[in-house]
Amino acid sequence: MPRLPSPRLPPLLLALGLGTALAAQSPAPYDPLDGVDPDGRIPKPQFPDDLPHPERWRYIPPGRIKPGNVFERFLVSTFVAPVFFREEDVGFGGGFALTDVDFRDQRYREFGNLLLTYSEEGQQAYRLNWSRWLAWRELENGGVLREERERLFGRIGYEKTLTRRFFGFGSRTPQIAETSYTEEVSALGFGWRTSLPDPGSPWLLRLDLQAEHHNLARGHVRTVPSTEQSFPDAFAAGDDRDQLWGSASFGYDTRDSLHQPYSGHRLGVSCRCAIGTGGEQGAILGADAQHVFPLPPLLHRGGQGNEEHPPTDCLAVGAFVLDTVGDLPFHSLPSLGGSHTLRSYIENRFTDRAAAHAAIEYRIGLVPRGITFTDAIRIERINAALFCEVGTVAPGIEDLHDSRWHESFGFGLRIGFSREAVFRIDVGYGDEGSNFTLAFGNSF
Repeated sequence: MPRLPSPRLPPLLLALGLGTALAAQSPAPYDPLDGVDPDGRIPKPQFPDDLPHPERWRYIPPGRIKPGNVFERFLVSTFVAPVFFREEDVGFGGGFALTDVDFRDQRYREFGNLLLTYSEEGQQAYRLNWSRWLAWRELENGGVLREERERLFGRIGYEKTLTRRFFGFGSRTPQIAETSYTEEVSALGFGWRTSLPDPGSPWLLRLDLQAEHHNLARGHVRTVPSTEQSFPDAFAAGDDRDQLWGSASFGYDTRDSLHQPYSGHRLGVSCRCAIGTGGEQGAILGADAQHVFPLPPLLHRGGQGNEEHPPTDCLAVGAFVLDTVGDLPFHSLPSLGGSHTLRSYIENRFTDRAAAHAAIEYRIGLVPRGITFTDAIRIERINAALFCEVGTVAPGIEDLHDSRWHESFGFGLRIGFSREAVFRIDVGYGDEGSNFTLAFGNSF
């Protein structure tokens, strides 16, 4: 049978067809204003009808999803904060903190944070935190939705801190009782958080498992004694200690966001159990409560229409109580002071087997649309905060009413690159002076 010639397309049609195919395969060019108004406002698109609890899903517009490596996405979805410090007892030191809110270029499915610091006296910290969102959707307009509660967590780190402080046990320990010790901590942990029964539901469960190793040594604060001299029994019991922690928390949480809530409340309970070297067992039991009240805007006009993350002023109130059962070393017991509790006091200022703390914070929008440096590089929000706190510790939960309560008050700034990425600067004042805090996320 004679072979029929294969049909041939005219060269012009063939070129047009090939160009169309290549165009279909090529990604659209990145536009930093796709889905974003020039002033930074993000209009919220129509969400899918089958989305459960849509108020707790965060929308990321196409203009905030810049492709590329960490350098190509710098100040869009990756942020580097240099760290420089000089302290009399640890010398000069420095490093950097790298935060990538689109880790591994996964279209906002993953988050990564890396911290590296070192000082000339050998104080050092290396930490890597990772998380992945489990409830995530692609939108037709090129943006994505993610429900912030459904997440997996991972963390690994090593820290050598030369100037840990310990003042003894109780709420009446005087400032002159200060001692210092060196603590080396190696840790590896994993966690899972879910809302029940559907993504965004108010019932919230979190489970964590973490392995830790603690080594203690003489402190480097030259003006105070070493902890091993002033508290030899507690120091010996906490040195060269392996711990396996299992944690669970469960609560009813109606807040519209876990990281930057503007309304809603939470009531929760928690349990952190540890098995230590030699089979010692202990646990920290807790209960917590929060409520967030939206307030009329003070220095701005609020949101405009249907908007993702509208600027909102609010008043946040939070409290917790903790109690210890079993055997735990002193460095694992509940403590107050530092970046999250009684912020006018240094870290671990008050330590004992039970603790109670309450705080109120007025969060005020200063620059409601943030600051735009270029079409792609912008800060989404700049807020101020005024806060007041009270707290105490005691040998047991039944002794809290007889202990001495301490107060702390102050102000701070909140720099938000997104609703889930907030950098916090606080200055707290109290009976023992002031304390400066630079941290990621709200204190509660």
